[in-house]
Amino acid sequence: MKISFESNFFEKRKIDKKAIDKYFNGAIRDFKIAADNHHPEVIFKFSYDSLIKTGLALVSSYGYRTKSRQGHHIKILEKLSQILDNKSIKIMGEAMRKKRNLDLYDGGTIISNKEAEEYLDFIRDVIKDAEKFLKSQKSLF
Repeated sequence: MKISFESNFFEKRKIDKKAIDKYFNGAIRDFKIAADNHHPEVIFKFSYDSLIKTGLALVSSYGYRTKSRQGHHIKILEKLSQILDNKSIKIMGEAMRKKRNLDLYDGGTIISNKEAEEYLDFIRDVIKDAEKFLKSQKSLF
């Protein structure tokens, strides 16, 4: 599938395997922090961070660096969804992004235990799919 990367959000760069691994290992590290915790807010925060870092890893695998500007998380989630051909990533990722923004910019929000576990399960599946994708990109490795 052909994926286009808008120049106002992404910059073409020569990116090596080490840089891609750094993002992906960061995603896995954040996921483990989420999975090893019992506080719903911590699970949520690190799950979201893991999702974004997974997106950064896959965008990087296409040879692009994400520019930090308003709306870049939306674009990262969109590209992650396209690369893995999974529409639920965009839908769930956007719901998580909105909840994160409510928590960060509007004085907080409540994350239930059930919600936190659903996010964690979702991210677990995304990471598995991302890992399969990265391993299938033989030209990267």
